[in-house]
Order: sequence, then structure tokens, then C-alpha cells
Amino acid sequence: MDFLYCDDALCVAVKPAGVLSTDEPGGMPELVRAALGGGCVRTVHRLDRVVSGLMVLARSPEAASALSAQIRAGTFGKTYLAVVHGTPPAPAGTFTDLLLRSRAERKTYIVHHLEKGVQEAVLDYRTLGTAGGMTLVEITLRTGRTHQIRAQFSGRGLPLVGDRKYGRPDDGCPIALWSHRLTFAHPFTGAQLDFSAPPPAAEPWQRFVP
Repeated sequence: MDFLYCDDALCVAVKPAGVLSTDEPGGMPELVRAALGGGCVRTVHRLDRVVSGLMVLARSPEAASALSAQIRAGTFGKTYLAVVHGTPPAPAGTFTDLLLRSRAERKTYIVHHLEKGVQEAVLDYRTLGTAGGMTLVEITLRTGRTHQIRAQFSGRGLPLVGDRKYGRPDDGCPIALWSHRLTFAHPFTGAQLDFSAPPPAAEPWQRFVP
């Protein structure tokens, strides 16, 4: 397990692709517990199973409650990097949509009218580079809906590279979505914490290395 930070209240670790965020066999809490020699480890936010990158996990019920409160209040910052097919309509902007989750299909759709289960989704993006018909995008979430980034970009004809559910099945690489940066207040001291990590040096990320 790759840790960036750890104390008695929380730890920040890199979730590998294919690992669940939730507390079940093989999930991140179990892996972190094993690496730390046991103790309380709780999930406070999630990444899709196929997505990798930074996660913060709480090491006590009190820390989990305080971190969850920041997420609800919108003061817990989450920034992602993604590589998409095509080019967004502007170098920077905001996507605002209504999303509906289909439990039967395990997929999220953009809809254009309110109904039961519909939630507003908002994200900000800026482009960082283009290469080979692809664009590297930095994304800051204002809301945290299931599959939000994947659905909002795909719905605009900009599917994430490697996204077999919302994009192309033949990209030949894992989904290019990386949890890049987390900013939040320490649950006990109140100190502002800021962690970031680069994506792996593999396709398609390596296309954008200077």
C-alpha cells in the first residue's frame, strides 16, 4: 500500500484500480488495516472500482464523522485528472447537468427534466494539453455523484479514454481517470492539508509528459 500521510486520525493512500473503496473483502479499508497492523479504518469518500488515485480514510469514528461533515459542506476539495477523446468546447468551463442513476444498468445518464432520483451535477474543468486526438483535463468536482465525471464528459461526446462503460471498448488501456489532489481540514487540529500525486507513467498519461 502506497501511503502519502498517516497519523492517529487518518491516512492518505493510493487506491489501485480494481479495488473497491468500501469495507468488504479486498476493499481499501481491509488493505489499509493489513498494512497498518489492524485498528479502525473507515471509508469517507469513494472512487469507482476501476478508478485509481488518492483516497483519505479515517482511523476513528470521530474522524470519519468530521471528514464526512466537510464533504457534505462542500469544503473537502477533490481534483481529478482525465484523458478524454476529442477536445472540450473551451479551454476551461463548467458542466452542469441533471443525472439519473439506473440501478438495473449500473449506469448514470444525463436527463433534461426533474423526476424521482434525479440529482444536479456540477464540475469545473480546464484543459492541460492535447495529443493524438486526446485531451488532458483537470477536473474539480462541486458535487459527488456516482460516475459523474464519466457521464458528463461522455454525454458531450468526450468519453474518457479506456472507459468501457461510457466510452470505447477497444482503447486497450485502463480508464484514464486519476484522483490527483485532495484538500481538507484535519478533523482534530483543523490544519489545512493538501495532498497530490501524479498519474502512472503509462498509456495514455505518458503522451502528456513534457
